[in-house]
Amino acid sequence: MAQYDKADVERRMKGAVESLKGDLSGLRTGRANVTLLDPVNVEVYGSHMPLNQVATVSAPEPRMLSVQVWDRSNVTPVEKAIRSAGLGLNPITDGQTLRLPIPDLTEERRKELAKLAGQYSEKAKIAVRNVRRDANDALKTDENKKEISEDDRKRLETEVQKMTDEAIKAMDEAAAAKEKEIMSQ
Repeated sequence: MAQYDKADVERRMKGAVESLKGDLSGLRTGRANVTLLDPVNVEVYGSHMPLNQVATVSAPEPRMLSVQVWDRSNVTPVEKAIRSAGLGLNPITDGQTLRLPIPDLTEERRKELAKLAGQYSEKAKIAVRNVRRDANDALKTDENKKEISEDDRKRLETEVQKMTDEAIKAMDEAAAAKEKEIMSQ
């Protein structure tokens, strides 16, 4: 049974790219975006739950997020979770609704966020390189077991490198777009 699985390699590389895009969407750009609150976890009912499982998040205005908490008893834990999430947001409580004005980003904070986007990108690239290494190791194993020839291994390694290059190019484009969006506010 061959070790190398092209579909698995593609799936893992796409997963790394999608993960990066998710991380980048969580970076604040000065514009209200409902994905900004995706990383927030709320302690309710004795466990930690994602915010979107206890409330509805919407962006009624370009610089305002609205969080409609479903259960009145969860308003305080939701507010506490948002304040402690490190997003620099201060909720204004109005009954079961929390309004989150999105403050302007300072130049210093913009640079920090752009740097963070670069760090996210580098972390994702490392993940893709690890997938490439695993695939190349599997190809060498297949060759040693005489399941594929040396020519096949070299051809498939070239194919793996091409997938790696495409994934890294997509990551670079996503990170560059996010940095541009952050710095242009």
